[in-house]
Amino acid sequence: MKIRIGTRGSGLALYQANLVKDALLSAFPGTDIELVVIKTKGDKILDVALSKIGDKGLFTKELENFLFSGEIDVAVHSLKDIPTTLPEGLTLCAVTQREDRRDALVSRESKKLDDLNGSHKIATSSLRRKASLLRYNSSLKVIDIRGNIDTRLGKMQAGYCDAIVMAVAGLKRMGMEKHITEILPPDQFLPAVGQGALGLEIRADDTKMSDILVHINHPDTWTEISAERAFMKKLEGGCLVPVGCHTLLQGSGLTMTGFVSGTDGKNYLHHMLSGSAAEPGKLGDALAAALLDMGGDRVLREIRISE
Repeated sequence: MKIRIGTRGSGLALYQANLVKDALLSAFPGTDIELVVIKTKGDKILDVALSKIGDKGLFTKELENFLFSGEIDVAVHSLKDIPTTLPEGLTLCAVTQREDRRDALVSRESKKLDDLNGSHKIATSSLRRKASLLRYNSSLKVIDIRGNIDTRLGKMQAGYCDAIVMAVAGLKRMGMEKHITEILPPDQFLPAVGQGALGLEIRADDTKMSDILVHINHPDTWTEISAERAFMKKLEGGCLVPVGCHTLLQGSGLTMTGFVSGTDGKNYLHHMLSGSAAEPGKLGDALAAALLDMGGDRVLREIRISE
């Protein structure tokens, strides 16, 4: 049996693809597994902010084309990059156990967030992080940054910015925890939908791969991300909208906290709901509906009009 795994070519993406490869080899020893490196639109356009490019399949479309053509059997994505509506004929069939979902501050002079002010530049490619930073301190100067972890750290050291907000998960996976100055509290910096988890996408009619990948699916993470992706789908969010949520699975119960905000951190709306872990999609949908009723529909409409 041979399995071809499609992946982006960054160091982090390759590390993540190898995590999936190792899990498959553990479940099915002796399997012939090949990594196929594919460059995406998001990897090619590095001088434009993500919010200006558009987010529909920015880091996934090319891998999906390889799935359709039969050149790969499974695509490995950072789950937060996967649109909530997939192309017809493809399906998300498994997720890995979630790594730390929080955001981290990495600063050039080991300054913590409370040490930074309007004279400092904080870089991020995420409108969610930008909105959260400005809500925390409206005097902060938030600028855009692109590139892989090494590239962003190099830009900071060269003086492009004083600090960067990055995912803890990526830094941990790359063995770069030493660069973390401060882990930001998730109650004030709600994570992106799916942050810290990997999603495995296959052709919907590939029952053989589905039967294989079910052995490495992590059920608790699947429950959490099912709620989160229902939340995001209801809001029709993505890279273009400051949206985040934190999901906590406790036994048979699930608690979600979500937010919607203007890009400047104003009109920040947040809400928390609890429900049954047996119906995660229902809870995510209800949380999104509550935020829309609180005025989130107006906030999102204003953001889209200004694009």
